[in-house]
Amino acid sequence: MLYGRDSELRTIERLLADAREGRSGVLVVRGEPGIGKTALLDHVLADTSLRTIRGTGVEYEAELPYAGLSLLLRPALDHLDRLPDPQRQALAAAFGLAAGERSEPMFVGLAVLSLLSEYASDDPLLCVVDDAQWLDRASRDALVFAARRLYAEGIALIFAAREDAHAFPVQGLPELALAALEPEHAGALLDEHARDISATTRSRVLAESRGNPLALIELPVSLTGERAGDTLRPGALPLTSRLRIAFHGRVTRLDEGTGMLLLLAAIDDSGDLGILLRAGAGFGAGPPELAAAEEASLIVVDDDRLRFRHPLIRAAVQQRAPIDRRLAAHRALADAFDAPDHADRRAWHLAAAATGVDEPAASALERTGERARERSGHLAAALAYEKAARLSEDVPARTRRLVLAAEAASEAGELDQARAFAERAGSAAADDAIRARLLHVRALSDFWQGAFTNAHELLLQGAALTAGSRPERAARLLLQSIHTAWYLGEAELGTTLLELAALELPPTASVTPVVEFMIAAFPPKQDGPRPDTDPLHTERPSLGDLIRVAPRTDTEEQRDLLLACGVGLALGQDADAHHIASLFARESRLRGGIGRLPTILFFVAEAEIFESRHTDALATASEGLRIAQDSGQQQWISQFESVLAYLAGVSGDAEAAHRHADAALAGGVGSAMPAGAPWSAWALGLLDLGLGRPESALNRLERLAREPLRHHISATRSIPDLVEAAVRSGAPERAREPLARFEQWAGRADQRWADALVLRCHALLASDETAEESWAAALARHESERRPLERARTGLLYGEWLRRMRRKTDARDRLRTALEEFERLDARSWADRARTELGAIGGSATPRGARPAGVLALLTPQELQITRLAAQGLSNRDIAAQLFLSPRTVGHHLYKAYPKLGIVSRTELSTIPELAALAG
Repeated sequence: MLYGRDSELRTIERLLADAREGRSGVLVVRGEPGIGKTALLDHVLADTSLRTIRGTGVEYEAELPYAGLSLLLRPALDHLDRLPDPQRQALAAAFGLAAGERSEPMFVGLAVLSLLSEYASDDPLLCVVDDAQWLDRASRDALVFAARRLYAEGIALIFAAREDAHAFPVQGLPELALAALEPEHAGALLDEHARDISATTRSRVLAESRGNPLALIELPVSLTGERAGDTLRPGALPLTSRLRIAFHGRVTRLDEGTGMLLLLAAIDDSGDLGILLRAGAGFGAGPPELAAAEEASLIVVDDDRLRFRHPLIRAAVQQRAPIDRRLAAHRALADAFDAPDHADRRAWHLAAAATGVDEPAASALERTGERARERSGHLAAALAYEKAARLSEDVPARTRRLVLAAEAASEAGELDQARAFAERAGSAAADDAIRARLLHVRALSDFWQGAFTNAHELLLQGAALTAGSRPERAARLLLQSIHTAWYLGEAELGTTLLELAALELPPTASVTPVVEFMIAAFPPKQDGPRPDTDPLHTERPSLGDLIRVAPRTDTEEQRDLLLACGVGLALGQDADAHHIASLFARESRLRGGIGRLPTILFFVAEAEIFESRHTDALATASEGLRIAQDSGQQQWISQFESVLAYLAGVSGDAEAAHRHADAALAGGVGSAMPAGAPWSAWALGLLDLGLGRPESALNRLERLAREPLRHHISATRSIPDLVEAAVRSGAPERAREPLARFEQWAGRADQRWADALVLRCHALLASDETAEESWAAALARHESERRPLERARTGLLYGEWLRRMRRKTDARDRLRTALEEFERLDARSWADRARTELGAIGGSATPRGARPAGVLALLTPQELQITRLAAQGLSNRDIAAQLFLSPRTVGHHLYKAYPKLGIVSRTELSTIPELAALAG
């Protein structure tokens, strides 16, 4: 019977009821050891009519990628063939069922989501994971990614984990904390399990257990055997230690064979009965000993798997065993795991049985690391390589394995561990190429922890070590140092580019076109006038040309081109950057490159904002933010929050703009500036400008116009706003230097829209006698079908000037046109300004609208993405694969979208002009 958990059971029952209705949900049950998490799950599983699957994390010194996930999903694997091919291949490769390309844990997580959805297609599903804090990293990441994307599949997913949030970090998922039992329920539980104890012992158990159910069950046995004056008096030890000692006593009373069988089970996480009995045969431990352990309520046997009744029993078994018995158990298990598909477990047991240097065990573990890395089990690889290094016979082998451990730890995001491995290896590394690899690892750790200056210096050092012998490697280190320099300032950027230009690269090297593009994109600065004949200043590098000639077959080449894509935006080549980033996004979706998507989607969102495609930008940024949050990419969380702040600023939504900006600015790491700080400053400056607060806007935007921010894309693009704010504040002189820089940038960008913005700024600064020529020229340079927000803002400013010139009829036409555009774009504060100006000259204006025109504005960002793809003819399964959702979630969003669009089926989507335009 379960005591004192009525409230918790009601919470879980609501989750199960939702699953029966086709809705999905997640719950993380947390509590201290023995508090009753497993008992609660057992009760729920026994009482439910839902289809169920169950998995358990096991505390184990080795890290085997996807071990926990493969055991959990065994019942569902017969549905594997129903998955899209890339997902099926990724999951099969992760489980070692087939060879395949390396897949990210997040893409495996998408495959898990799809598999669970398929398994729940006939009946609602309850999926339970106990002791989740001990899942291997790859399993945890995949399951948590799937959990965050459950929506309408009819799945209830429950994790049970220790109370320490760091042991199972799942920020944002609903949690349920199990508290101690109330005295009434604690007494009832104790009476059920220990009817014959004395009143004195009963009182002591209740006092010492503090409402912990496991303690209430186990302490009576322990206390009954204590002598007067025993050191284990009340409060002498923490409750967990008390319980472990209680289990220790119970294990000690078993015969030697049963104890050895328990030790074998305790030091291996597989629970495979066949393996355990094979290993136990040499110690006289067989089925009778297995039965004895089960009769003692220490283990539970389900089908062909053994598990301990509680993790503290496992810990007690391991702690009581002398070292010689543990070594013998590991050797026996290594012999038992003799099948090829058990090579990794065999390697870890060989390593655990080693008492000193052991090159065969080290070699076996190195191969284990290689296999883990091929399956994207980067933490598992790091641990295997590091253990192999400690077992290595000679210094070169030890150093090589430590380098591999450092790189794998870096890929796993274990930055402190990566740095520590790199520093250990560096003390013995004599080869410059090896030292450069180690400097790269340390630089990445520093960068992701916000130490940009240190990271930049380490990358430059690594490039210097390899510039002569491996210039292509040096070039890639310098390309990464451009990224770090971007956060530091123009001086660091200039120094890095000079180093890059000094490299002697083979013309046929894949990195050469990217390097040439970068050098041409940021030519060295000169004092005095620039000679017209200098090719660095007359040639404008083309991002489109670069993409046509540069290869992008491997990860490094793709990373190079992504950096070039961002630089293309810095050059004003927005259309090419959007096209290329969208192409990369499609490729990443098809290949499962989820981890790269936030970077790519940020460039897509920037380009969409610059083109005034704000509805698209909102959908893109919302998706990018979700993926960045799911994958813990703090830099991109900050960036996307800042972009969402900008979009809210355009619409005049002050609450949303400040909320997103605050979230962006909270994303700094260490002492570093948050990545979203530049866009946030622009967002709030634009908000103030639209709401008629030019002085506040000017103060915000001027921060962008100074070092170390003024070379950022958002700083350059915000200069026209700064000019307007300065003029409206009565301080036009504060605009002249930034405008000079913007005019120089626009001249090199050679884009009509950039010319239009320069002319608008000149019109604002011109005298009334000369301004109109600039206004007319600016409007002529604006393209009729592109960047409608900037065209409307130019029209608004021109209309305001015309009103001041008392040319009411001309002003009225300009202001009405601008107002219509602002209303369509949902730029409410700007629409209010146009409406106010029209009212001042007696012109009629449309009533203030709560929403922009157009049916797409009625859709949520995710509904817009889904209906857009459905309008192109994609099936729910195809859409789900692209957006990393389940097909049933896609169907749910479509059916919510149809009434908003005034249609009843997907065949009508292609008839909606706005969707057809987006699809094209």
